[in-house]
Amino acid sequence: MSAYLATIPSPDRGVWHLGPIPLRAYALCIIAGIIVAIWWGERRWIARGGTKGTVIDIAVFAVPFGLVGGRLYHVITDPELYFTEGRNPWNAFAIWDGGLGIWGAIALGAVGALIACRRKGIPLPAMADAVAPGIVVAQAIGRIGNYFNQELYGAHTDLPWGLEVYQRFNPEDPDNLLNGVATGHIPLPESPVHPTFLYELIWNLLVALLVVWADRRFKLGHGRAFALYVAGYTVGRGWIEMMRTDTANHILGLRVNVWTSILLFLGAMAYFVVAAKRGPREAPETLVSKDAVGPDEVPVADSAAADEREHAKVAASPEAASASASASASASGEAEQAPAAAEKPASDAAPSTEEPKKTDES
Repeated sequence: MSAYLATIPSPDRGVWHLGPIPLRAYALCIIAGIIVAIWWGERRWIARGGTKGTVIDIAVFAVPFGLVGGRLYHVITDPELYFTEGRNPWNAFAIWDGGLGIWGAIALGAVGALIACRRKGIPLPAMADAVAPGIVVAQAIGRIGNYFNQELYGAHTDLPWGLEVYQRFNPEDPDNLLNGVATGHIPLPESPVHPTFLYELIWNLLVALLVVWADRRFKLGHGRAFALYVAGYTVGRGWIEMMRTDTANHILGLRVNVWTSILLFLGAMAYFVVAAKRGPREAPETLVSKDAVGPDEVPVADSAAADEREHAKVAASPEAASASASASASASGEAEQAPAAAEKPASDAAPSTEEPKKTDES
């Protein structure tokens, strides 16, 4: 047992089995985060005037692209975990064992979202603004999966919120401790450690609050809310990354993810400033999917524009054209009859019924 009076305990395991099916806490957290991001993004999209169900349709493209991108980023930046002597290259596909790079997920997920947005006829920056808070909350939920995997922690600490990391044992596969179980609660020699996953979880929630507040206060548009999310997240990720003790590649003495955070922060801030010149937030009518049908899918803010489009369609229909021609012909006939009636001679006028006046002849 630890000699420290107050520490955060670690879970005994990160995998449970339902018969032959493994239930992994990391995967469940990723799924829960995706659900929350879609749900919140959908609410924000509709509130901005977008078509109902659009975020779900975009997610069908963005989520698979994002998962592939996140895994690629992790494997590319840490290739020694899979392609060095004694390692199994096929483990590069074992996404359930952990290892997703958020920037790869964002980059390739944006490609999937762009494809879907073009099919829908809606602007990608507006969609990014709608889903930004949900994405960073999804990241926070994903960090709970790191807690169950006993990964992404920092160096030893004497602080009362230090994390006790217990040794896990897996007799069937001694090299795969992620599937092991902590028996006896034997702490690692460096315990307690900084729970850096918890620091990032809290930071992500604060970034979500910042984005929501700024979006409501300043009516951010054209991707500026998303840029604020990127800038806010990278500030926290940069200093938290330097606290971590897990294996990572370095460039000029800094971890790769620290450099990535610095570059993305600068890029996000530049975009935030430049995009402000594009004017107010996107008009609601630009957020309506081109395949939207039915009154329930037309936003209230765009109802007048929808009525105008409907009137235009009716006016352009063949029936409307035929009715218009008939009305014109009828009006023309009445106009021709009016001058003819005015030109009739007085003899054709109807006889008067008034009796002639008698004259006084006396």
